[in-house]
Amino acid sequence: MERHPNTQALYADQPAREQNIQALVSLFESGIKKQAETLGVEVEHTIVDADGQPLTYSQPNGVADVLEALSATYPQVTKDGIHILGLARPKMNVTIEPAAQIELSAGPFVRLDEVEQAFVQFDNDVAQIIEPHGCRMLTYGYDTSMKAVDKELIPKARYDFMNRYLSTISPYGPRMMRGSASTQISIDFTSEADAVRKLRLSNVLAPIFALICDNTPVFEGKKAPHYMMRTEIWRHLDPVRCNTVPGSLAEDFSFRKYAEYVLGVPAIVAPNGEGGFRYDTRTFGEIYAEVPMERPDVEHALSMQWPDTRLKTYLEIRPADSMPTPYVVAYAGLVKGLFYSESSLNALDDMLCDVLDEALVEDAKTQLMRLGYDAQAYGMPVSDIADKVIELAYAALGSDEKRYLDPLAELVEKRITLTQLSDLW
Repeated sequence: MERHPNTQALYADQPAREQNIQALVSLFESGIKKQAETLGVEVEHTIVDADGQPLTYSQPNGVADVLEALSATYPQVTKDGIHILGLARPKMNVTIEPAAQIELSAGPFVRLDEVEQAFVQFDNDVAQIIEPHGCRMLTYGYDTSMKAVDKELIPKARYDFMNRYLSTISPYGPRMMRGSASTQISIDFTSEADAVRKLRLSNVLAPIFALICDNTPVFEGKKAPHYMMRTEIWRHLDPVRCNTVPGSLAEDFSFRKYAEYVLGVPAIVAPNGEGGFRYDTRTFGEIYAEVPMERPDVEHALSMQWPDTRLKTYLEIRPADSMPTPYVVAYAGLVKGLFYSESSLNALDDMLCDVLDEALVEDAKTQLMRLGYDAQAYGMPVSDIADKVIELAYAALGSDEKRYLDPLAELVEKRITLTQLSDLW
């Protein structure tokens, strides 16, 4: 087993640390694919009643009843006691977020038409259940009617622990849990070097993606004060586990360094040894100081890290707001065109080669939140960067898929976001 003397002395009270680093690294390595080609797509939705008020989990004809009705066509049911918390059918998994936002995780898909079919199908499946009750399903980055404090959490101990911990840091933790909704795209990697390269580029592009996919016209019951409101929520939520993974923009970043980052983050939620979870604010390194982590422990630890791009057995790109299905498919096409094309990756490397400090990414977020497409980032006009990523993606997509990119490309061309187009803005 490889030893690192400098860290051995620093972590002398964690005799199992090296084993745990290797357990994390082994999981990352298990995700290496012969070919990078598949996409996973996750979108969080909010169901509201005829008055625009979000449905709670437990109310009559609420989200629990929606899940019960959906189970007829999504027959693989996950429960916590009597409560339905998830459903599934092939390539489509339905789960609920802390305040009963409904998430569809779909894939893996190779083609964009598969992405479109899955999300159109889900939209239709839910509509058939909720429309007779005067309800509809929204895709915005944040709740359009209520303050977070007024929303009910679903009956899940994990969320109670998260709410307790995050509430001590800032008001943004409870707001993220109860109000926010995102679009996330997962991509493959073919080697450690490929994963690190894509991790770096997606971190640098995070502010650009957030602007292109900005869809948060309302925040805490009022007009959102600036662009990219979800970006502000996440940057202040818990800086230890959010934003850019420390060191991930450097040339020498590695699976091992990501593993070290994971072990240094407070757990909040830790396995209790009896099949459940407990509240624990120690770091994962401290919790498993003397006990080697097993695969479920590693997977849980990774689930409690929420950076702009998260590494698992795939890379999960997280900055985009929840959006209507045509924009979700367009975003999947944008990511595909950028990260599954060697010419796109090379062009991005050339354009963004000097961005080696996380502080530059944070500064870009600040500027884009304030000025939108009129901002500068990394010494360039943001509009130029956005034009370039759209151009690269169009060039990389096949002739049968270029059209899927059009909805986002039109927004970029007009220098406008979904937030500005909303009648709620």
